[in-house]
Amino acid sequence: MVKIIALANQKGGVGKTTTTINLAASLATLEKNVLLIDADPQANASSGLGVNTKDIECSLYECIIDHVDIREAIYTTDIEHLDIIPSHIDLVGAEIEMLNIDHREQMLKKLIEPIKDEYDFILIDCSPSLGLITVNALTAADSVIIPVQCEYFALEGISKLLNTIKIIKSKLNPKLEIEGFLMTMYDSRLRLANQIYDEVKRHFQELVFKTVIHRNVKLGEAPSHGLPAILYDAESTGSKNHLALAKEIINKNS
Repeated sequence: MVKIIALANQKGGVGKTTTTINLAASLATLEKNVLLIDADPQANASSGLGVNTKDIECSLYECIIDHVDIREAIYTTDIEHLDIIPSHIDLVGAEIEMLNIDHREQMLKKLIEPIKDEYDFILIDCSPSLGLITVNALTAADSVIIPVQCEYFALEGISKLLNTIKIIKSKLNPKLEIEGFLMTMYDSRLRLANQIYDEVKRHFQELVFKTVIHRNVKLGEAPSHGLPAILYDAESTGSKNHLALAKEIINKNS
């Protein structure tokens, strides 16, 4: 049974794409069949997994706008069990091109339908906005992971995202659940990081993942090599954190 998880937070710089890449790689390492859908026009998840977005002939954009068969947009990665549908900067214009289409919020859901049973997990990396592509991702998903960085403005904007999730749940996708809040960029030496963690935990209780993603140099370096942390340095803290997160999600959904 496939689990489709969107990773969303309209606040930029919370470690969303880093989490998507490394969670996907960790799930694949644990021998789950994983598809990562890069729904962010910046295409960082694509390049972070070694895809040269200049060379690809078919991306998510072509599937949505030109109705190209989704199988033509699926690329394999250096990690066994991990495939990717890359993004492209053209996706920026897709939202405007989609405006006149009926059921435009359901397009991604329809695209995934014929291939979803080939995977155990499908992860969708959303752009840092609450635009039409992100709405599509949340409509297609079973659940959403919300990365929250352990910094001062962390809780700002979460209410807006939760409100969007509530609207999508009531109008487009009644089965959408929150998979969990994931604390990222955590530095245990900072009192503020601990305060933020406690506050999020107090607000959302059991919805907060037990796994915390620590600040980690290797995690930041890995994408520039087109590799997830687990291939770049399997012993790094960032790599171990994401493996723990993958195990937590597998246990939760088994």
